Formats: sequence, C-alpha cells, structure tokens
Amino acid sequence: MTFYIGFMKQQQVRDFYHITSKEAFWPILHSFPWYFTSETTDWENFQLINRKFAEAACEEAADDALIWVHDYNLWLAPKYIREMKPNARIAFFHHTPFPSVDIFNVLPWRGEIVDSLLCCDIVGFHIPRYAENFVNVARSLREIDVVKIEPVPEHITKVGIALAEPEVTTQIRHQGQLVRIDSFPVGTSPEYIKSLVEKPETQALIASIKEKYQGRKLIIAAGRIDYVKGHRQMLEAFERLLERRPDLHGKVSFIVSCVAPAKGMQIYDTTKQEIEQLVGKINGRFTRFSSDWIPVLLSTEALSYQSLLGDFAASDICWTTPLRDGLNLVAKEYIVTRQNRDGILILSEFLGAAVELPEAILTNPYSVKSMDNAIEQALEMPMEEQKQKMTKMYETVWKYDVRCWAYHMFELFQNTTHDVVSE
Repeated sequence: MTFYIGFMKQQQVRDFYHITSKEAFWPILHSFPWYFTSETTDWENFQLINRKFAEAACEEAADDALIWVHDYNLWLAPKYIREMKPNARIAFFHHTPFPSVDIFNVLPWRGEIVDSLLCCDIVGFHIPRYAENFVNVARSLREIDVVKIEPVPEHITKVGIALAEPEVTTQIRHQGQLVRIDSFPVGTSPEYIKSLVEKPETQALIASIKEKYQGRKLIIAAGRIDYVKGHRQMLEAFERLLERRPDLHGKVSFIVSCVAPAKGMQIYDTTKQEIEQLVGKINGRFTRFSSDWIPVLLSTEALSYQSLLGDFAASDICWTTPLRDGLNLVAKEYIVTRQNRDGILILSEFLGAAVELPEAILTNPYSVKSMDNAIEQALEMPMEEQKQKMTKMYETVWKYDVRCWAYHMFELFQNTTHDVVSE
C-alpha cells in the first residue's frame, strides 16, 4: 500500500475544507439550505485540490486500475481521473446524506459535480434513499436512462419510516456509459470494540460510573458539535421531561459528550454556545444544593475511544437524534457495548442507520410530541423488551460489520468493468 502525502498551503486548506466543504456543501447535503453561502467559496481552489488528488492517484494507478474515491470533498476527482485514465474503473462512495433534487440543485456548481460523478463506474451510498436522490438529481440535469431497478437489500427497512424505500435504482446509463448505483451501509468493528470494552481498565471505568450514578438512569448522547446533530432538540426534550416528571428529579442524568469538529468556524462556535446556554439553563432550574444530582453533564473535551465506549457500556439509554445524518456509527458502537443485551437506543428517523435498526425507538426530532414520547418510552421499557430488541440489533450489527461492507464493495469491484457503448 502506498500513502501519498500532499502539501497544500494553509489558506488553501481553509478555503477547501472550512469554507467550500463546510459552508457551501455541508448545509446542502444535510438539507439546511438556509445555512448555505457561495459568496466566500473559492471554486477554482476546490477544482485545483481535486485535480491534485486525481493526479496523485493516477501516478500510482495502472491504466486499467480500480480507483476508489471517497466523499463529497473529492466530488470532482472522478472527472479528472477519467481524463487521465480513460480505461480505469472508478468507484465513488458517498459517506454523507445525499439530498433531494430541489435542495441539491441550490448548488451553483451542480452540473459540474454531477458530470464528474457520472464518469464513475460505481457510485455508492449508505442507503437506498440517498441513491434515489442522486438518480433524481442526475435525471433533472442530464439525459439519463434508468437501466435496472431492484428490491432494497434484505436488512434494510422497506416502508414505514422517513428514509425507507421499497426498491432502488441499481444501474443507469449516460452518454453510453453504464453507471452502477450501490446502496450498502458501512458497518462498525464489533470485535475491536468488544476487545476494548473487555479490557480491565475499561471494566474498571464502567464499574466506577455505575457506582457514581447508582440508583439513577443514565442517558448518553455523543457526537460532534454540529447544527445537524440536534443537540438543542434533545436538551429541550430533556428539560420538558423534568418539567412534567418531578418524580424523576435525582433519578436520571443526561451525559452530553460533544466536541467541535474544527476550531475557528463561526457556525460551530455558535452551536457550542447554544448547547452550553441550554445546559446551564436546565441545571440552573433543576439542580438543588441539598443534592449531589446534576441533571445534565456536559463534556466538550475529546475522549479516548476506549473511554467513550466505557461511557456507552455504563449508560442505560443512548439518545441519538440528529436532524439529518448520513449513517451514524455511534448507534452501532453503543449496541456492541451491550454485553448483557440490555440498554435502549433512541434513533432519529432521519439518520441512515434507522433503516437498519427498526428495533430502536424511532423518533421524529422535528416533532416535540414524538421526542417526548420517545424518552418516556425509553425510561419505562421493561427489561425483557429491552433484551429482545437489543439482541436483534446486536445480531444485525455483528452480521453487517465493516468487513461485510468491504467484502460487498470488493465483490462489486470484481464484477465491474468500464462499460461504454456507442450511441
């Protein structure tokens, strides 16, 4: 394996990642167009960096090699690779959501992006909904023939929740080139997670947390500080819970672990301030000096992965309700830590993993009533029901782990040729 280290100037990195990727693309991908701005976007810099990545790949690749490109930051790389390696097999995997037509087409550069992705032989997504959104976007901008539609994979929910799809487009053709559209969610690494949880130091951490919060239900929410993660909606739901359930005062604690993805980005600084203010408000309202109970425990410091897994294993409920999320591995990681098959998972219908884990408590984070019902249901769920649901989710996460995803992808690569027919 060869690693290529490219050197970019600090300003280029800032323009490429902090501005173009996070201020222009990120809000569109997550269906927040009101946060979108193109005024400060340096499109030429984005093109340049994508070309440099493409050139680096082509320097290493044979003329007919398979070149696998990952995520929206490199949307234009397939186009440049195709120019330099016309016979290469090009695969692209999209790790974020892919939005609906009317949202994606807000992007001024939509045509160039779609043209680049249509240079690929395979375009992959986590779930069928994102694949269908991409096909619809492509059809809105270019002449596309739908070649094949198939039922969704067996472990994906077909109907009944926000991101469900009963069938999915698997092949399209554009200007003679066949493009395979794949939908298969990335898994986690259960064996590695299990090995970390079983370490003596992790077991000691779990025991100390359980002793500290003995007699209380422990809820955890973990994720980056990001407006798409729904921290405000979770905290407001927890505040409402304490308002209507004084019997829970002193009996439930909410751990919120969130770290900013990058320093110096105004939108995330604002989100962090909002979270801190809400936590302060809740603790100010409900904390009593006569008690050692603090309702919300906020951590904005980065934890080691092993420590985070220990927190998961010690928590009774994992609350993961982003407003939009591509997949969300936190949900799967929490499941693997449940050695006794207990615990409860609350998931947003708008994260990709929800279509794999229908046994979770699925909720609509845009609905106050739905969020209130979800946390009440979680707190009242009998142990027998917990174990039934968690056992099913545990089996799913182990069966469809990251190796399963990798085997699926490489089998797809082996069966793919660069297929172009004359028109």
